[in-house]
Amino acid sequence: MRCHLLMKCLLVGLLLLRVSAANSATWWVATDGSDATGDGSQGSPWASITHAVDQASGGDEVIVRPGTYNGRQSLRVEFETPVLVRSEIPYAARLRHDSGAALIAYTGRNVIVEGFDIAHAPNNTGALVIQIQDLLGAENGSGDGSDPVVSDIVLRNNIIHSSTNNDLLKINNGAERIRVEGNLFFNQSGSDEHIDINSVIDVVVEDNVFMNTSARPSTSSFVVIKDSNGSEDSVLGAQQIIVRRNVFLNWYGNGGQGFLRLGEDGTPNFEVIDALIENNLMLGNSPHLMRSPLTIQGSRDVVFRNNTLHGDMPSRSFAGRLIAGPDNPRNQNLLFINNVYADPTGSMGSEAFAGVDLFDAPADQTDSATLDRNLYYNGGLAIPVDAGQFLDFNDDARAIVADPGLADPAALVPPVWDGTDFADGSNSIRGVFVRLVERFATPADGSPLIDAADPAASPTEDILGSPRDAAPDLGALEWGAAEGLLFRDRFEASALRP
Repeated sequence: MRCHLLMKCLLVGLLLLRVSAANSATWWVATDGSDATGDGSQGSPWASITHAVDQASGGDEVIVRPGTYNGRQSLRVEFETPVLVRSEIPYAARLRHDSGAALIAYTGRNVIVEGFDIAHAPNNTGALVIQIQDLLGAENGSGDGSDPVVSDIVLRNNIIHSSTNNDLLKINNGAERIRVEGNLFFNQSGSDEHIDINSVIDVVVEDNVFMNTSARPSTSSFVVIKDSNGSEDSVLGAQQIIVRRNVFLNWYGNGGQGFLRLGEDGTPNFEVIDALIENNLMLGNSPHLMRSPLTIQGSRDVVFRNNTLHGDMPSRSFAGRLIAGPDNPRNQNLLFINNVYADPTGSMGSEAFAGVDLFDAPADQTDSATLDRNLYYNGGLAIPVDAGQFLDFNDDARAIVADPGLADPAALVPPVWDGTDFADGSNSIRGVFVRLVERFATPADGSPLIDAADPAASPTEDILGSPRDAAPDLGALEWGAAEGLLFRDRFEASALRP
């Protein structure tokens, strides 16, 4: 009887999928289209993404032809199944706006945006390039789950760049289940970020490349996770945040900031709760000083595992900064395991401080943190220790001190996008990503990284989506593994330009 019911359920499910596929439609948008007189067909396209999404139904696809689309595009419809909005040719459809965000999602659900070049117009005077925030929930966020919220928005394989005012991407005010996948970010503006993840739940940032292309002395960290408004919305502390399989490089920014920051505003609550940071590659190829690649402030339950930090950052604290503002609670339950901390120049944070340690971790600002089974290399020199810090090198009882056998990133060619090509010769963001990983995260044969990680604390896959074996490696890459087919198919299907 149970088998009969199960087969019946499966058949019903397949039927529903077929009906959904049969009922889905493809709509077209072009610079010479018209929202007033077009019908969204290939021969009579609409003029804006906003109008196309307004007309679409769940499961539909909106294809956007090459060209520059001036004016704000809005994702403002709630769909029960995803609507895909994609550039017909990756990066050939350009979204621009001269007064604030070029793309917003304030009341939409279940939309995928793929393959665009998104930036401010040069004369833009308003803030943010993209903003995703919840204005559906009664209190900006579902709280108990009873209200619909802006959720299930995906940004995939886009070039997001060149803000003239504020962040490149802001995700805030109670939005939920947001995915930022396989994009290239560069050049925010002012004391702001590539991504500001602020008072939200369940955000995943994965498979992206973050960099800047020129000196930007006032800009903040590339990615900041925090809760600026405390209890003003239904989310208290950014929660369930994952930052994995990303590449950070080419630091140009404020000397008090770095690649990734958890907590910033000194609020009385924990600013970040339950964050996983894994399989990231952080490259120190720029001569510009940063404070630290990682800052954790007033946060709890943070796991930092299997990341590779390599090169002469240069930085004031090479591994991390653990602090709490005057009103913050102290950091709690931080874990640093299976990481690689390697500076082939032997400077390891000494650019700004004498007696520096790997961590800037004042003793009265963190309650609990564990340092375990990491590899350290300081160009053959001693690993710096400051016994006055809450966490220092000597706290790692299973430390490995050895040359990891990684290529020095000092002379890498940054994959700058000039509007047509990537400077490293790649023809897609995924190509840029894989090239950086294969060159700078792959250890030499016989490296002490190989088979040296704690298997109980390792992710099941590495930075390329390859499965880790029973004796996993330290750092972001599993040596000798082929790129995971699932991840290759996922990105290459729509990533390559003709």
